[in-house]
Amino acid sequence: MFELENAKATQGLRRIAIDPVSRVEGHGKVTLLLDEQNKIHQVRLHIVEFRGFEVFIKGRPFWEVPVTVQRLCGICPVSHSLAACKAMDIIVGAKQLTPTAEKLRRLMHYGQILQSHAVHFYHLASPDLLLGFDSEVAQRNIVGVAAQHPEIAKQGILLRKYGQEVIHLVSGKRIHGTGAIPGGVNKALTAAERDELQKNLPQLIEWMQGGIQVMQRFYESNTAFHNSFGLFDSNMMGMVREDGALDLYHGYLCAKDAQGKPIFNRLNYENYTQVLREEVKPWSYMKFPYIAELGPEKGWYKVGPLARVQTCDFIPSPLAEAARKTLLAIGNGQPVHSTLSYHWARLIEALHALELIQSLLEDPDLLGKELVLSGQRQEEGVGVIEAPRGVLIHHYKVNEDDQVSMCNLIVSTTHNNQAMNSAIRSVAMQHLDRRVISEGLLNHIECAIRAYDPCLSCATHALGKMPLLVELIDAEGQRLSSLARNSNGECRADFSLG
Repeated sequence: MFELENAKATQGLRRIAIDPVSRVEGHGKVTLLLDEQNKIHQVRLHIVEFRGFEVFIKGRPFWEVPVTVQRLCGICPVSHSLAACKAMDIIVGAKQLTPTAEKLRRLMHYGQILQSHAVHFYHLASPDLLLGFDSEVAQRNIVGVAAQHPEIAKQGILLRKYGQEVIHLVSGKRIHGTGAIPGGVNKALTAAERDELQKNLPQLIEWMQGGIQVMQRFYESNTAFHNSFGLFDSNMMGMVREDGALDLYHGYLCAKDAQGKPIFNRLNYENYTQVLREEVKPWSYMKFPYIAELGPEKGWYKVGPLARVQTCDFIPSPLAEAARKTLLAIGNGQPVHSTLSYHWARLIEALHALELIQSLLEDPDLLGKELVLSGQRQEEGVGVIEAPRGVLIHHYKVNEDDQVSMCNLIVSTTHNNQAMNSAIRSVAMQHLDRRVISEGLLNHIECAIRAYDPCLSCATHALGKMPLLVELIDAEGQRLSSLARNSNGECRADFSLG
């Protein structure tokens, strides 16, 4: 990807690249510009893959969309399917689903939240937290965790497995299922399947409470480091019920500033274009959303677990709500902005998902047979859901031939784009500035990114002209010429052979 930089500003600086960023979904890199004294001058997160779902979904029949958009990701396909289905519910005129259909969708979604949070914390983040940011790189992985903390590793595997089984039984497949359709669902749940899912739930809940205690002990063992690592203030956005409770499947958009004061509250998510804007920068394929009334400089925000547990007034399940209060108490009455607290909040949400699954499995509506509704056909639909990583927006228009004519996706990781860049700048200035750069220090940068559990392949969409770099390389690997285009459509050629 081509990055236009001021030649004078970067003259004499050296570049260090973390390429690729490891233990995240998708492909990205970080570049640091340093002078001879290792003073940090610039830190940027670059998303170096591009997937044009917003373009190639056009012209497809609208009923294909919930299955097609799942291919954005193998980690959170349920989230994309449900967000698309919620938009298509409006298109087919299903203003309200049957109780069975909505509860089956919710069950599927909570299974998704659980499995995604489990795989991130136990497989991707725990090596840093349990073994140390500077530990031996060959052992700083899930294999190393299994060797030193076998019970924790086992619990992580089984928690994820259970979430996957919930998805399997509701949607028909563990990955890229077809259970959710416009207007409802196409598969009922049997009593035997329900009974199978009820097995071992108390044990899973106990394990997740233990995971939260692991994270709390990590905080208490080095409070100063935890509170300062990647620290920056920002706005926050999440989805809540009408009574202010956290709702991961449906609700209203709510945004608060860095001090916890409302920016907008109980906004119908179909009106998201009234409050959100997106901008493009030439050094990344990922857009930069912001709150319109605050502008791009002050209006960016974070989403996901840490934002959600603070934009809501309460979590409507007792164990998770008690855990939320413990987390928020470390802020002494102020919002918690420490980057590593994302892991803590993520485990609280996983506990919440387990409690909700337990409650739904006791609901007789879950075994109902009325699965699909429809009504008066519409031309436009917006579907929003709280994906594991944060607010996920799917917006479609459909023409008279039932073909998608417009698609706009604002993915959870996209909302967090500026927040991740702010986090790595904070970490770089605190831990790398004017120091001898080592692998362990560079891993601190990656730890800040991992805290957001980014799904980079989901988030790579561009507006306007796509930045592009084309290079001609000879047989010896030497560059003969190049042609670069930035996001404004400006091109620059460099013919080194004259």
